[in-house]
Amino acid sequence: MANRWRKLKPQSSQRNKSQANGNKRVWSKPRRKSQRGCLWSILPIALLLISTGLIIAFSWLSILFIFNPERVSWLNEFLPEWVQIPLTNRERPQSRKQIQDGLSKQQTAGQSLVLDHKEGSFLLPIFQQRDNCLSDCQEVVELRVYQRSEDREFQSLSETYYDLAAQLAITAPEESLINPALEYRDDNTRLPLTEIQSWGSDSLSPGSWLTLWGQRQQETNAIAYGYIIYYNPQRQNLQQLLSWQNPNGQLPQWQQVTAGGAKELVIDQTVDLEPQLRVYQVQATNFYLNPIQLTEISLKTPAFQDSAFQDALLIARNGLWTPAFEWLQFIEKQQKGGFPPAAQAQVDVIRLYSQLTTDQADISWASPSQQVLAELIDGRWAKALQVFEASPQNAQEIATLLKADTGRLWNRTVAALRVNPIRQDVQVWATLILAAQQGEQRANSWLKSQPKITPAHLAYVQVLLPQLQGEEATAQIANHHPSQVMGAVQPIAEINSSDWLKPDRNTNLTLINNQTWYRIEVSTFNDGQRWLSSPFRNLQPPRTAPAQFFWTTLGINVNPVIQILVWDSQGEQQVTSATIKAVRWQNGVLQLLAAGPQISNYQSNPLQPKPLALSEAVLEWVQPSPMTLTTLYQQNPQAVEALLPIMWRSLQQTAQVPVGDVPGFLEIQAQLGHWPLQMIDLTNDTLPEMVLTISTDAIASLQDINLDTPKIEKNQSRPRTLIFSDSGKVLYTDFLKNSQQALTAIAKLSNSQSLALLVENAHNYSLKRWSGKNQRFE
Repeated sequence: MANRWRKLKPQSSQRNKSQANGNKRVWSKPRRKSQRGCLWSILPIALLLISTGLIIAFSWLSILFIFNPERVSWLNEFLPEWVQIPLTNRERPQSRKQIQDGLSKQQTAGQSLVLDHKEGSFLLPIFQQRDNCLSDCQEVVELRVYQRSEDREFQSLSETYYDLAAQLAITAPEESLINPALEYRDDNTRLPLTEIQSWGSDSLSPGSWLTLWGQRQQETNAIAYGYIIYYNPQRQNLQQLLSWQNPNGQLPQWQQVTAGGAKELVIDQTVDLEPQLRVYQVQATNFYLNPIQLTEISLKTPAFQDSAFQDALLIARNGLWTPAFEWLQFIEKQQKGGFPPAAQAQVDVIRLYSQLTTDQADISWASPSQQVLAELIDGRWAKALQVFEASPQNAQEIATLLKADTGRLWNRTVAALRVNPIRQDVQVWATLILAAQQGEQRANSWLKSQPKITPAHLAYVQVLLPQLQGEEATAQIANHHPSQVMGAVQPIAEINSSDWLKPDRNTNLTLINNQTWYRIEVSTFNDGQRWLSSPFRNLQPPRTAPAQFFWTTLGINVNPVIQILVWDSQGEQQVTSATIKAVRWQNGVLQLLAAGPQISNYQSNPLQPKPLALSEAVLEWVQPSPMTLTTLYQQNPQAVEALLPIMWRSLQQTAQVPVGDVPGFLEIQAQLGHWPLQMIDLTNDTLPEMVLTISTDAIASLQDINLDTPKIEKNQSRPRTLIFSDSGKVLYTDFLKNSQQALTAIAKLSNSQSLALLVENAHNYSLKRWSGKNQRFE
């Protein structure tokens, strides 16, 4: 053991010396072993990758061989004859002549449509003769897509050969497509498809869109019908997507309806003035051969869970497209993130409908009944009533229109009243439709069952109902209409009887029971057919009985009582009644003389409105609920941001605040965020306007905002009003330089459903209504 230990030590020492003195020699051997090991480790990986690639390649070739053998026919050049890939005659490339020769005797090839010049592909329709045919005897029975062959065997030939890429057998649609009443009947024959054409693109799909169609003459209309075909070059597949029909002979069109790159397919099935559209979007599917489909944008199910959105879609489905679209615009402004894509698509479809109905209603139709129909279809109830009232000579024509209604107008009234049950102009049209179809008794019974029916509104409808009977009833109405008069009033102490016209010359103008005389200067009145405004220079009283003319024209013969309204120093309204005794007309100025009790403790106050005289049923005051600017800013910040700078500049123009730069929005908002304003639709577009009435004290508080400019002396004056549109545009203002006008109230005329502004000027009152044509109050 001792010897072994001694023998091992020198060996260890010798090895260490070798390592110390011969480093180069010792390290060279391990490096050669490492390089060899690396090569041996790479070789299996390379063999594995090559094997995997060969497996994938052979697998792909196998798939092509199974599903599309002609795609691998090029392998025949490298394969022995006994293992050649078999190709049948139908699958072999063919020249155009061979394609034609391959058709049966009853078939002929139509005009080909080029699909892709680069790939040399085209669509070939195959026609066949119809049996027992007198017209349109050639119909399309098959569609084929051919593509220039890439087979080397045929590329060397002088004539071009084509592979059959896709084919689709065509079955003609049944006649029930254009006449649903024929469905499930034995005489439901086939409709021939005789035309095919390339049909544009939706901008995104890679393939070709085709429409295959025919026409059927029905009375004076040529009804078009057909199929929508799509060819997918990537899948080499022809796909029949949907059938369509159009009563006006128009073909479907691509149209940019929704936001985004892809266009929508629009099929216009409009009949007369009633729009009927079907809008389809191109959407992807999970099917390999048919990767796309056409999906209709439906309004049946709301895509946004909001009660207001659902109500808007309800009235849209019932044909009130423009009111629905305007309502949806208002709702969208309150949604910070906007609508989801599906809901926005529904909004865009409603917008498309609204464009059609608005364009129709803007046309001046020669026929009053057509004008009324266009206005009603667009939801312009008040304007339709104006046409009806102004066309007594055409009342029977309009009555015939209402009587022939099959539900399109009635459904609109039902939907509108479901959303707003107290809208009176809609109630009027529902009553007129019922009267035309079921009689006045049924119409009046329905009207009285509606909520919040006022006596004035009921009386107004009773005036309109006889107009449906024709001109004789209209003349009777004109002679027996209730008094509807309005004007400024002034108490007077003495009169000269010879200056006034009385219905009975023998009647003395005397006062009884401590009465006083009131002189009324008429600013506007209704003659039973229309409203007339001062000056009244076109009145033509007869020389023989001028007093009776004015009594009948003004309706005093039916109701001679008129109300006198005054405001005390606190703004409280006092009302008394007076009786019209006489009338005077000179140089276009029409005055009434009335006798009534004296109003106690009345004193004229420049800070309050002038005394006002009006018939009992002429106006219905409208007082919408107020909200603060802060509340409105939370709902519609864009409108408030546009409103405040405009309001400030209006105050500067009339020297209500110092002239200079407009303070910052946040600075103004902090001062007047508590100010009340009213939201009310004054322009008949269903979008509420903003009515802002500003007092002297409120204006004085605004001056504290701008501390760098001198203060303006505070003067007591009447409150002044600004009316803004929903976009911030000024529609009405009392802040005009040297202007003495002031908005007194907002009211609804008894024989009109549109609202009016009761405006006081220097000497009288006037009614201003919105003019859609001139876009202003006049």
